[in-house]
Amino acid sequence: MKRTITSLPLHYGKAPAWLFQKMKRLSARLIEIIVLEFGPEEFLTRIADPLWFQALGCVAGFDWHSSGLTTTLCGALKEGLNSLEEELPIAICGGKAKRAMQTPDELQHYGEKWGIDVSYFINMSRLCAKIDNTAIQDGYTLYHHTFIFTRNGEWAIVQQGMSGVEGKARRYQWLSQENLDVTCEPHTGITCDERKDVLNLVAKESTGSRDSIVDFVKEYPDTMKKTWDKVSLAMPERHYIKPADINEKRLFKMFRAIHESHPASFKDLIGIRGVGPRTISALALISELVYKTPPSFKDPARFSFAHGGKDGHPFPVQKKTYEQSIEFLKTCIDKA
Repeated sequence: MKRTITSLPLHYGKAPAWLFQKMKRLSARLIEIIVLEFGPEEFLTRIADPLWFQALGCVAGFDWHSSGLTTTLCGALKEGLNSLEEELPIAICGGKAKRAMQTPDELQHYGEKWGIDVSYFINMSRLCAKIDNTAIQDGYTLYHHTFIFTRNGEWAIVQQGMSGVEGKARRYQWLSQENLDVTCEPHTGITCDERKDVLNLVAKESTGSRDSIVDFVKEYPDTMKKTWDKVSLAMPERHYIKPADINEKRLFKMFRAIHESHPASFKDLIGIRGVGPRTISALALISELVYKTPPSFKDPARFSFAHGGKDGHPFPVQKKTYEQSIEFLKTCIDKA
C-alpha cells in the first residue's frame, strides 16, 4: 500500500442533519456488504487505505478536500454500524474531541459484551496516538481518534491532527499487520498537503537514533543530567528544539522516571506516562550530538495514485490491486 497526500483544509461547523442521516444509512449498508461478502478484515484494510477512505467520503457526499470528511465519515460509520439489526463481528470506537478520550471505555464495553480481553486494543490505541503526537513532531495536534477492531484481534486506526496556525489538518492511518513494528514506518498513509522538515523518529532512517536513545536512558540519571548540560551549552541552531523549549527541572525529573522504568525498546520508552514531545526532542538531540546518530527529518506524508501510472510514475501499475478493485466493484453492482 502506497502512502498518499491530499489537501485537508480545516472546515468548521457540522454536516447538515439530513446529509449525516443519509451518510449513516449508506455507511451501514456498505459495512454490511463488505463484512458479509469479504469478511471484517477486508473492511479494516479498506478503511486504512487513504485513497479508498477519501473516495468513500466523496461517495457519501462530503467535501472531498476538507478535514471534515475524516471526522464526519468516521462518525457516520460508527453510528451506521450501531444501527444494524444484525450484529457484525466488528466494532468502531472513539471519534472527535471528547469521544476520542472515551475510546478506552468503549473498548472495555465491547470486551465485556463479547467476553474478550481488550487490554491489547487499549494499549495499541494509546500507543499509536502517542506516536503520532510525540514520535512524529510535525506541528499537528491530535483531536480525532477512531479505533476499529474485530473479535479476532485485527484493528485499524484513523486519527487526525490539527494545526490551527496553518489552518490545516493531517490524517494518520494504521492497520494491524503481521510483524508490524509500530516504531518503524508503521502507517498505511499520512494525508496532508503540507510537506516540510519534521522530527520523524518512526522513519527507517531513525533506527540508529532510536537505539541510541534507549541506550542513553539506561545511564544513571546523574550521568544523563551531566550529558544534557554539556549538550545544552553547545546547542546548535536546530529547527526542532531550542533552549527555550526545555524546562530543565521537568526534563531531569523525566530522565529519572524513564531510567527507573527500564524501557527495553523505543516502543516501551514512548509509552511511559509523561514522556512527551519536549522529552523526545531532547533525547533526539543527545542522540545526534553525542552518539552521532541523527534522526530523520523527512516528512512521512507521500504522494500516490490509486493503481500507479502507465509510464511507471510514481510507481508501476499494480495489476493485482487493479484486478481486486474491478472485482470488488463488479460484486457490489451484482449485489445491488
